[in-house]
Amino acid sequence: MRPLRFVALGDSLTEGVGDPVGDGWRGWAALLADGLGPAVEFTNLAVSGAQTRDVLERQLPAGLALRPDVVSVVVGVNDTLRCTFDIHAVAARLDAVYAAFAEQGALLLTACLPDPGAMLGLPGALASPLARRQRAVNSVVHALSERYGAVHLHAAEGAWITDRAMWSADRLHPGERGHRQLAVRFHAVLAEAGLATGAAPSPEPEFAQPTRSASLWWLATAGTGWVARRCTDLLPQLLRLAADEMRHRARGTSARLDLGATAAVSAALSALSVPEAA
Repeated sequence: MRPLRFVALGDSLTEGVGDPVGDGWRGWAALLADGLGPAVEFTNLAVSGAQTRDVLERQLPAGLALRPDVVSVVVGVNDTLRCTFDIHAVAARLDAVYAAFAEQGALLLTACLPDPGAMLGLPGALASPLARRQRAVNSVVHALSERYGAVHLHAAEGAWITDRAMWSADRLHPGERGHRQLAVRFHAVLAEAGLATGAAPSPEPEFAQPTRSASLWWLATAGTGWVARRCTDLLPQLLRLAADEMRHRARGTSARLDLGATAAVSAALSALSVPEAA
């Protein structure tokens, strides 16, 4: 029998940013691969900065060509950090990606993710629009994960989010301990379903945590550049969204913004075709 094939799609989280090994990144997916079984072929197609469009147009064809037994698709945060954010487009792209792998018979792994505004510690009026966007993406991922029978990890909340030891200096990517936490949690869900037969990844870091000075240096150089490249086009729109947020708060009508986001998610999911299997 051929080795089990595990392919990972997504952005910097799955690429492994925050978990450096040698001259590159390792990350939760690579850590999980070792625990899936005695013989696993692992391919990481994730690219830093990827949005759902990149996963659909670039990573999906390469992933399908590998005919994986297990495939992870964890993406969406970068979409929320763009002025072009459109939950209808995000839902349609994720649906197409999930459906393509489901048609091949691959086991799909998905996850909902924390709100980037809260992770960055943005003020309320700036953080709220990003939180609303991330909740919308997570709602879509929840619904589509159920539709396609995915193994879904609830990673958008919990003690690990507020534990600084889990996160790297940029506060957006897990450090080694955080990546290990994701791998351990995914493995536990898979093992409970009888889908992971290897040893669980260790939750304890293999390498010493970067010193505070090293973390600050990274944040001031590469880290700041990473955030700037992904948020530059968002900032003008985010300021407008924040102003709108404050106007609604002053009028006591903030609930309308949440209702509007919920309605947009419902409309986006309703617009998707129902799989024949259903």
